[in-house]
Formats: sequence, structure tokens, C-alpha cells
Amino acid sequence: MSWKGIVGESFTQSTFDNYCHQLKWINWRPNFITLHNTAIPSLAQRPNGFKKSHMANLEAYYRDQKGWKAGPHLFIDDLAIWVFTPLTVSGTHSPSWNKVSIGAEMLGDFETESFSSGRGLKVRKNTVAAIATLSAILGLDTSAMKLHYEDPLTDHACPGKNVRKQEVIDEVNQLIVERHAGDHDAAGLGNVLSG
Repeated sequence: MSWKGIVGESFTQSTFDNYCHQLKWINWRPNFITLHNTAIPSLAQRPNGFKKSHMANLEAYYRDQKGWKAGPHLFIDDLAIWVFTPLTVSGTHSPSWNKVSIGAEMLGDFETESFSSGRGLKVRKNTVAAIATLSAILGLDTSAMKLHYEDPLTDHACPGKNVRKQEVIDEVNQLIVERHAGDHDAAGLGNVLSG
């Protein structure tokens, strides 16, 4: 079993968009994005978000303790979007969907912590921005997004009851339209996304 490596770098919404535009999805191309929450650590347990050392610890955990070939693709906190497993290879995050989706882990326990205010809202905004970027670049149908608990081989309530799928999809679609407002086909894009 060979470990696929990590990127281990953090990005703002705009630098993540720039980074993704430079990638080439040649050997693997995802069909949708699967949303997760870390639960442990919660937002309260990581008051300063993720650090580079956390990425190294996660790499050791997935590679050495779990014996996996990869981990999730993204770890998203209230400050940044961290790329973990390279986005151009399949990751390990949801049993049924590892080979067909990008796994995005959001910092927080959204069974109990807010996803609509405070730091949870900032995590949500970074997540929406990341999904909008990936959906636009890869031509993904935003309505195909999954929540981890929808995987039939999963038995826990990830990413938590405070993450409402349709709200996230609606916000992603709105951001895509806003980003392309100057394009001549923005109206057509809006019609496609709402249909």
C-alpha cells in the first residue's frame, strides 16, 4: 500500500481558486463533493484553527495508524482552506464514495456547534467558496453534493444536524453566479444552476 502524500498548505478563498485553476485532473476526476465535520476536534478545541503541525499529525494518523493510502482532500477552518490529499488523486473519507468524490472536512462539531454564526459561519463561508471553485472548474453538478451520513456504509451523523445540505448548495450556486456576474452568460448560468 503506497501513501499518496499530502499538500499540507493553507489557502485563502482567492488563493485556493488560483491554486485549483493550475491543477490538471488527468488520472482522476471526481463526480461530486462529500461534506464532513471533524467533530473532534471541535471549534472550541481548536480556537486558532488548523496549523501545519496538525497536517503532519493527520498524515501520520491516516498513513501510520490507520494504514490508509490517503485521507480527505480538504480541511477547512474559519481562517483557511487546507489542501491535504492532492486534489487530483482519490482520497479516503467515505467508504462508498472515496473513488468518486472530493472529501472536505470542516473544523467543528456541527451536531452541537453553530454553522450559521460566529466561527461556524466563517467555516461555512470558506467551505462554500471551496465548493464553488471546484464545481466551476470541474463542471460538477452542485446538487450532487453529499453529506457524509448519506453514505449507506456510514453509521454516524456527520457533518451534524446544523449543516443543511440545500442551504449549502443554494449558497454555492449563488456564489458561482456572483463570481461570473460580469460574464456575458451569467443569466444563462443562473438559469442552469436554479433548474
